[in-house]
Amino acid sequence: MSQFWSPIVTQLTPYVPGEQPKLPGLIKLNTNENPYGPSPQVIAALKEAATDSLRLYPDPTASELKQTLAGYHGVTSAEVFVGNGSDEVLALAFMALLKHDAPLLFPDISYSFYPVYCKLYGIDYRTVPLDNTMRIRPEDYSGPCGAIIFPNPNAPTGVDLPLAGVESMLLAHPDAVVVVDEAYVDFGGESAIKLVQHYPNLLVVQTLSKSRSLAGLRVGFAIGHPDLIEALERVKNSFNSYPLDRLALAGAVASFRDEAYFQQTRTAVIDSRTQLTQELTALGFEVLPSVANFVFARHPQHDAAQLAAGLRARSVIVRHFNAPRISQYLRISIGNRQECAALLGALRSLV
Repeated sequence: MSQFWSPIVTQLTPYVPGEQPKLPGLIKLNTNENPYGPSPQVIAALKEAATDSLRLYPDPTASELKQTLAGYHGVTSAEVFVGNGSDEVLALAFMALLKHDAPLLFPDISYSFYPVYCKLYGIDYRTVPLDNTMRIRPEDYSGPCGAIIFPNPNAPTGVDLPLAGVESMLLAHPDAVVVVDEAYVDFGGESAIKLVQHYPNLLVVQTLSKSRSLAGLRVGFAIGHPDLIEALERVKNSFNSYPLDRLALAGAVASFRDEAYFQQTRTAVIDSRTQLTQELTALGFEVLPSVANFVFARHPQHDAAQLAAGLRARSVIVRHFNAPRISQYLRISIGNRQECAALLGALRSLV
Protein backbone atom coordinates (compact mmCIF):
# COMPACT_ATOMS: atom_id res chain seq x y z
CA MET A 1 0.00 0.00 0.00
CA SER A 2 0.99 3.60 -0.53
CA GLN A 3 -0.24 6.90 0.80
CA PHE A 4 -0.54 8.06 -2.81
CA TRP A 5 -3.07 5.41 -3.85
CA SER A 6 -6.67 6.35 -4.50
CA PRO A 7 -8.99 4.64 -1.97
CA ILE A 8 -10.44 2.24 -4.56
CA VAL A 9 -7.02 0.68 -5.20
CA THR A 10 -6.76 -0.75 -1.71
CA GLN A 11 -10.10 -2.52 -2.17
CA LEU A 12 -9.27 -4.26 -5.45
CA THR A 13 -8.35 -7.89 -5.91
CA PRO A 14 -7.09 -7.82 -9.51
CA TYR A 15 -7.81 -10.48 -12.10
CA VAL A 16 -4.97 -12.98 -12.42
CA PRO A 17 -4.27 -13.83 -16.09
CA GLY A 18 -2.99 -17.19 -17.19
CA GLU A 19 0.72 -17.68 -16.77
CA GLN A 20 2.95 -16.85 -19.74
CA PRO A 21 6.19 -18.62 -18.81
CA LYS A 22 9.36 -18.19 -20.85
CA LEU A 23 10.79 -21.67 -20.55
CA PRO A 24 12.22 -23.60 -23.52
CA GLY A 25 10.51 -26.79 -24.68
CA LEU A 26 7.29 -26.09 -22.77
CA ILE A 27 3.93 -27.58 -23.76
CA LYS A 28 1.68 -24.63 -22.94
CA LEU A 29 -1.96 -25.66 -22.47
CA ASN A 30 -3.05 -23.16 -19.83
CA THR A 31 -4.45 -20.07 -21.58
CA ASN A 32 -6.71 -21.41 -24.35
CA GLU A 33 -4.62 -20.05 -27.19
CA ASN A 34 -5.19 -21.53 -30.62
CA PRO A 35 -2.49 -24.11 -31.44
CA TYR A 36 -2.54 -23.01 -35.08
CA GLY A 37 -1.24 -19.67 -36.30
CA PRO A 38 -3.37 -17.02 -37.99
CA SER A 39 -4.27 -17.13 -41.65
CA PRO A 40 -1.46 -16.34 -44.11
CA GLN A 41 -3.69 -13.51 -45.32
CA VAL A 42 -3.46 -11.97 -41.86
CA ILE A 43 0.34 -12.09 -41.92
CA ALA A 44 0.36 -10.42 -45.35
CA ALA A 45 -2.03 -7.70 -44.15
CA LEU A 46 0.12 -7.01 -41.09
CA LYS A 47 3.25 -6.63 -43.23
CA GLU A 48 1.47 -4.25 -45.57
CA ALA A 49 0.06 -2.17 -42.71
CA ALA A 50 3.47 -1.92 -41.07
CA THR A 51 5.20 -0.65 -44.20
CA ASP A 52 4.13 2.97 -44.12
CA SER A 53 0.96 3.62 -42.12
CA LEU A 54 2.18 3.34 -38.53
CA ARG A 55 3.09 7.03 -38.48
CA LEU A 56 -0.65 7.78 -38.73
CA TYR A 57 -3.36 7.37 -36.12
CA PRO A 58 -5.77 4.49 -36.73
CA ASP A 59 -9.38 5.06 -37.75
CA PRO A 60 -11.12 5.89 -34.44
CA THR A 61 -14.42 4.54 -35.80
CA ALA A 62 -12.87 1.29 -37.12
CA SER A 63 -15.34 1.59 -39.97
CA GLU A 64 -13.83 -1.08 -42.24
CA LEU A 65 -13.73 -3.65 -39.44
CA LYS A 66 -17.28 -2.82 -38.37
CA GLN A 67 -18.49 -3.22 -41.96
CA THR A 68 -16.63 -6.53 -42.23
CA LEU A 69 -18.14 -7.85 -39.00
CA ALA A 70 -21.61 -6.59 -39.94
CA GLY A 71 -21.47 -8.32 -43.31
CA TYR A 72 -20.17 -11.57 -41.82
CA HIS A 73 -22.85 -11.74 -39.13
CA GLY A 74 -25.77 -10.32 -41.12
CA VAL A 75 -26.27 -7.11 -39.12
CA THR A 76 -25.70 -3.41 -39.72
CA SER A 77 -22.59 -1.44 -38.79
CA ALA A 78 -24.68 0.49 -36.28
CA GLU A 79 -25.12 -2.78 -34.39
CA VAL A 80 -21.36 -3.43 -34.07
CA PHE A 81 -18.87 -2.22 -31.49
CA VAL A 82 -15.15 -3.07 -31.46
CA GLY A 83 -12.51 -2.84 -28.75
CA ASN A 84 -9.10 -3.87 -27.52
CA GLY A 85 -9.92 -7.51 -26.93
CA SER A 86 -13.22 -8.74 -25.55
CA ASP A 87 -11.95 -7.87 -22.05
CA GLU A 88 -12.09 -4.17 -22.90
CA VAL A 89 -15.47 -4.59 -24.59
CA LEU A 90 -16.76 -6.29 -21.44
CA ALA A 91 -15.23 -3.63 -19.19
CA LEU A 92 -17.00 -0.89 -21.13
CA ALA A 93 -20.25 -2.88 -21.05
CA PHE A 94 -20.03 -3.18 -17.27
CA MET A 95 -19.68 0.59 -17.04
CA ALA A 96 -22.19 1.55 -19.73
CA LEU A 97 -24.92 -1.07 -19.36
CA LEU A 98 -24.65 -3.22 -16.25
CA LYS A 99 -24.61 -0.79 -13.31
CA HIS A 100 -28.12 -0.40 -11.88
CA ASP A 101 -29.91 -0.25 -8.54
CA ALA A 102 -30.77 -3.97 -8.63
CA PRO A 103 -27.88 -6.48 -8.60
CA LEU A 104 -26.14 -7.88 -11.65
CA LEU A 105 -26.48 -11.66 -11.95
CA PHE A 106 -23.84 -14.10 -13.22
CA PRO A 107 -22.88 -17.74 -12.52
CA ASP A 108 -20.92 -18.66 -9.41
CA ILE A 109 -18.48 -20.56 -11.62
CA SER A 110 -17.72 -18.19 -14.45
CA TYR A 111 -15.16 -15.81 -15.93
CA SER A 112 -13.26 -14.49 -12.92
CA PHE A 113 -12.98 -11.00 -14.41
CA TYR A 114 -16.69 -10.34 -13.73
CA PRO A 115 -16.40 -9.75 -9.96
CA VAL A 116 -13.26 -7.69 -10.57
CA TYR A 117 -15.17 -5.33 -12.86
CA CYS A 118 -17.99 -5.13 -10.32
CA LYS A 119 -15.57 -4.08 -7.59
CA LEU A 120 -13.83 -1.58 -9.86
CA TYR A 121 -17.07 0.10 -10.92
CA GLY A 122 -19.01 -0.30 -7.68
CA ILE A 123 -21.61 -2.65 -9.14
CA ASP A 124 -23.79 -4.69 -6.79
CA TYR A 125 -23.91 -8.32 -7.94
CA ARG A 126 -25.19 -11.76 -6.99
CA THR A 127 -23.80 -15.08 -8.20
CA VAL A 128 -26.18 -17.83 -9.26
CA PRO A 129 -24.97 -21.40 -8.62
CA LEU A 130 -24.54 -23.80 -11.52
CA ASP A 131 -26.47 -27.03 -11.05
CA ASN A 132 -24.82 -30.30 -10.05
CA THR A 133 -23.90 -31.03 -13.67
CA MET A 134 -22.13 -27.64 -13.95
CA ARG A 135 -24.85 -26.19 -16.18
CA ILE A 136 -26.57 -22.82 -16.19
CA ARG A 137 -30.29 -23.15 -15.47
CA PRO A 138 -32.26 -20.20 -16.92
CA GLU A 139 -35.02 -20.63 -14.35
CA ASP A 140 -32.53 -19.73 -11.60
CA TYR A 141 -32.29 -16.22 -13.12
CA SER A 142 -36.01 -15.50 -12.97
CA GLY A 143 -35.89 -13.08 -10.01
CA PRO A 144 -35.52 -9.31 -10.11
CA CYS A 145 -32.15 -8.02 -11.31
CA GLY A 146 -30.45 -5.05 -12.87
CA ALA A 147 -28.82 -7.06 -15.66
CA ILE A 148 -27.42 -10.51 -16.47
CA ILE A 149 -24.08 -11.63 -17.90
CA PHE A 150 -22.72 -15.11 -18.53
CA PRO A 151 -20.20 -16.82 -20.81
CA ASN A 152 -21.61 -19.24 -23.37
CA PRO A 153 -19.91 -21.70 -23.57
CA ASN A 154 -19.18 -21.13 -19.92
CA ALA A 155 -15.64 -20.64 -18.69
CA PRO A 156 -13.89 -22.51 -17.23
CA THR A 157 -16.33 -25.43 -17.65
CA GLY A 158 -16.75 -25.37 -21.45
CA VAL A 159 -20.43 -26.33 -21.06
CA ASP A 160 -22.93 -24.44 -23.22
CA LEU A 161 -26.46 -23.18 -22.68
CA PRO A 162 -28.68 -23.97 -25.71
CA LEU A 163 -30.08 -20.98 -27.56
CA ALA A 164 -33.57 -21.70 -26.24
CA GLY A 165 -32.23 -21.14 -22.72
CA VAL A 166 -30.68 -17.82 -23.71
CA GLU A 167 -33.97 -16.73 -25.25
CA SER A 168 -35.90 -17.68 -22.13
CA MET A 169 -33.72 -15.30 -20.10
CA LEU A 170 -34.34 -12.51 -22.59
CA LEU A 171 -38.09 -13.10 -22.42
CA ALA A 172 -38.05 -13.20 -18.62
CA HIS A 173 -36.16 -9.89 -18.38
CA PRO A 174 -37.32 -7.59 -21.20
CA ASP A 175 -36.28 -4.50 -19.22
CA ALA A 176 -32.78 -5.71 -18.30
CA VAL A 177 -29.68 -6.03 -20.47
CA VAL A 178 -28.50 -9.60 -21.02
CA VAL A 179 -24.85 -9.91 -22.08
CA VAL A 180 -23.78 -13.23 -23.62
CA ASP A 181 -20.00 -13.57 -23.57
CA GLU A 182 -19.19 -15.86 -26.52
CA ALA A 183 -15.39 -16.04 -26.43
CA TYR A 184 -15.43 -19.75 -27.33
CA VAL A 185 -18.60 -20.09 -29.37
CA ASP A 186 -16.85 -20.88 -32.68
CA PHE A 187 -15.71 -24.27 -31.37
CA GLY A 188 -19.16 -25.84 -31.32
CA GLY A 189 -21.61 -23.50 -29.62
CA GLU A 190 -24.60 -21.70 -31.15
CA SER A 191 -24.28 -17.93 -31.24
CA ALA A 192 -27.02 -15.69 -29.88
CA ILE A 193 -26.25 -13.10 -32.58
CA LYS A 194 -29.26 -14.40 -34.54
CA LEU A 195 -31.48 -13.18 -31.66
CA VAL A 196 -30.24 -9.59 -31.72
CA GLN A 197 -32.86 -8.51 -34.25
CA HIS A 198 -35.65 -9.66 -31.93
CA TYR A 199 -34.36 -8.55 -28.51
CA PRO A 200 -33.19 -4.94 -27.98
CA ASN A 201 -31.84 -5.91 -24.54
CA LEU A 202 -29.32 -8.45 -25.90
CA LEU A 203 -25.60 -7.76 -26.29
CA VAL A 204 -23.35 -10.51 -27.68
CA VAL A 205 -19.60 -10.21 -27.12
CA GLN A 206 -16.99 -12.18 -29.06
CA THR A 207 -13.22 -12.17 -29.54
CA LEU A 208 -10.76 -12.89 -32.32
CA SER A 209 -8.23 -14.24 -29.81
CA LYS A 210 -9.33 -17.88 -29.85
CA SER A 211 -10.86 -19.11 -33.11
CA ARG A 212 -9.05 -16.54 -35.28
CA SER A 213 -5.65 -17.11 -33.58
CA LEU A 214 -5.21 -13.40 -32.88
CA ALA A 215 -4.70 -13.32 -29.10
CA GLY A 216 -1.59 -11.20 -29.66
CA LEU A 217 -3.48 -8.49 -31.57
CA ARG A 218 -6.24 -7.95 -28.96
CA VAL A 219 -9.45 -7.52 -30.95
CA GLY A 220 -12.92 -8.02 -29.55
CA PHE A 221 -16.38 -6.92 -30.62
CA ALA A 222 -19.99 -6.71 -29.53
CA ILE A 223 -23.21 -6.96 -31.53
CA GLY A 224 -26.48 -5.56 -30.25
CA HIS A 225 -29.21 -2.99 -30.73
CA PRO A 226 -27.88 0.43 -31.85
CA ASP A 227 -28.97 1.94 -28.53
CA LEU A 228 -26.69 -0.45 -26.65
CA ILE A 229 -23.86 0.18 -29.08
CA GLU A 230 -24.22 3.95 -28.65
CA ALA A 231 -23.80 3.56 -24.90
CA LEU A 232 -20.56 1.63 -25.46
CA GLU A 233 -19.31 4.24 -27.93
CA ARG A 234 -20.04 7.06 -25.48
CA VAL A 235 -17.98 5.41 -22.75
CA LYS A 236 -15.20 4.38 -25.14
CA ASN A 237 -14.83 7.89 -26.52
CA SER A 238 -14.70 9.25 -22.98
CA PHE A 239 -11.80 6.93 -22.22
CA ASN A 240 -9.76 6.07 -25.35
CA SER A 241 -10.73 7.08 -28.87
CA TYR A 242 -8.10 4.79 -30.45
CA PRO A 243 -8.38 1.37 -28.75
CA LEU A 244 -7.39 -0.58 -31.87
CA ASP A 245 -4.13 0.20 -33.65
CA ARG A 246 -3.56 -0.06 -37.39
CA LEU A 247 -2.03 -3.54 -37.20
CA ALA A 248 -4.95 -4.88 -35.19
CA LEU A 249 -7.48 -3.39 -37.58
CA ALA A 250 -5.70 -4.75 -40.66
CA GLY A 251 -5.21 -8.21 -39.21
CA ALA A 252 -8.77 -8.46 -37.95
CA VAL A 253 -10.27 -7.55 -41.32
CA ALA A 254 -7.99 -10.02 -43.12
CA SER A 255 -8.98 -12.85 -40.79
CA PHE A 256 -12.54 -12.70 -42.09
CA ARG A 257 -11.40 -12.86 -45.71
CA ASP A 258 -10.02 -16.39 -45.34
CA GLU A 259 -13.07 -18.43 -44.37
CA ALA A 260 -11.52 -21.67 -45.61
CA TYR A 261 -8.58 -21.34 -43.20
CA PHE A 262 -10.90 -20.45 -40.33
CA GLN A 263 -13.05 -23.52 -40.93
CA GLN A 264 -10.00 -25.76 -41.34
CA THR A 265 -8.37 -24.76 -38.06
CA ARG A 266 -11.56 -24.69 -35.97
CA THR A 267 -12.42 -28.17 -37.24
CA ALA A 268 -8.94 -29.38 -36.32
CA VAL A 269 -9.40 -28.07 -32.77
CA ILE A 270 -12.84 -29.69 -32.48
CA ASP A 271 -11.50 -33.03 -33.72
CA SER A 272 -8.58 -32.87 -31.25
CA ARG A 273 -10.98 -32.04 -28.43
CA THR A 274 -13.07 -35.11 -29.21
CA GLN A 275 -10.03 -37.36 -29.29
CA LEU A 276 -8.52 -35.84 -26.13
CA THR A 277 -11.81 -36.28 -24.27
CA GLN A 278 -11.87 -39.95 -25.22
CA GLU A 279 -8.26 -40.47 -24.16
CA LEU A 280 -8.75 -38.68 -20.84
CA THR A 281 -11.88 -40.72 -20.13
CA ALA A 282 -9.90 -43.90 -20.81
CA LEU A 283 -7.39 -42.74 -18.16
CA GLY A 284 -10.18 -42.45 -15.61
CA PHE A 285 -10.87 -38.73 -15.85
CA GLU A 286 -14.36 -37.26 -15.65
CA VAL A 287 -14.58 -34.72 -18.48
CA LEU A 288 -17.36 -32.17 -18.75
CA PRO A 289 -19.05 -31.93 -22.18
CA SER A 290 -17.10 -29.05 -23.73
CA VAL A 291 -17.89 -27.02 -26.84
CA ALA A 292 -14.89 -24.74 -26.26
CA ASN A 293 -11.22 -25.04 -27.20
CA PHE A 294 -10.46 -26.56 -23.80
CA VAL A 295 -11.73 -29.35 -21.57
CA PHE A 296 -12.48 -29.28 -17.85
CA ALA A 297 -11.59 -32.58 -16.22
CA ARG A 298 -11.00 -34.20 -12.86
CA HIS A 299 -9.68 -37.58 -11.74
CA PRO A 300 -11.56 -39.09 -8.79
CA GLN A 301 -8.39 -40.71 -7.41
CA HIS A 302 -5.85 -37.91 -7.87
CA ASP A 303 -5.63 -34.40 -6.47
CA ALA A 304 -5.82 -31.76 -9.20
CA ALA A 305 -3.13 -29.51 -7.72
CA GLN A 306 -0.73 -32.43 -7.50
CA LEU A 307 -1.52 -33.44 -11.08
CA ALA A 308 -0.86 -29.87 -12.26
CA ALA A 309 2.46 -29.85 -10.40
CA GLY A 310 3.38 -33.24 -11.84
CA LEU A 311 2.62 -32.04 -15.35
CA ARG A 312 4.70 -28.91 -14.84
CA ALA A 313 7.63 -31.06 -13.74
CA ARG A 314 7.24 -32.81 -17.10
CA SER A 315 7.18 -29.48 -19.02
CA VAL A 316 3.41 -29.40 -19.54
CA ILE A 317 1.40 -26.49 -18.12
CA VAL A 318 -2.38 -26.58 -17.60
CA ARG A 319 -4.66 -24.29 -15.56
CA HIS A 320 -5.70 -25.17 -12.02
CA PHE A 321 -8.19 -22.97 -10.16
CA ASN A 322 -7.99 -23.17 -6.38
CA ALA A 323 -11.61 -22.08 -5.98
CA PRO A 324 -14.77 -23.51 -4.39
CA ARG A 325 -16.46 -26.36 -6.31
CA ILE A 326 -13.76 -26.56 -8.98
CA SER A 327 -10.53 -27.09 -7.04
CA GLN A 328 -10.32 -30.71 -8.23
CA TYR A 329 -10.60 -29.82 -11.92
CA LEU A 330 -7.93 -29.03 -14.48
CA ARG A 331 -8.66 -26.80 -17.44
CA ILE A 332 -6.69 -28.11 -20.39
CA SER A 333 -6.40 -26.10 -23.60
CA ILE A 334 -6.63 -28.07 -26.82
CA GLY A 335 -3.20 -28.23 -28.41
CA ASN A 336 -2.10 -29.69 -31.71
CA ARG A 337 -1.65 -33.43 -32.04
CA GLN A 338 1.93 -33.43 -30.80
CA GLU A 339 1.02 -31.30 -27.77
CA CYS A 340 -1.96 -33.48 -26.88
CA ALA A 341 0.19 -36.58 -27.20
CA ALA A 342 2.79 -35.07 -24.86
CA LEU A 343 0.07 -34.20 -22.35
CA LEU A 344 -1.35 -37.71 -22.41
CA GLY A 345 2.09 -39.24 -22.08
CA ALA A 346 2.77 -37.14 -19.01
CA LEU A 347 -0.59 -37.99 -17.48
CA ARG A 348 -0.08 -41.71 -17.98
CA SER A 349 3.01 -41.48 -15.81
CA LEU A 350 1.01 -39.70 -13.10
CA VAL A 351 -2.22 -41.68 -12.88
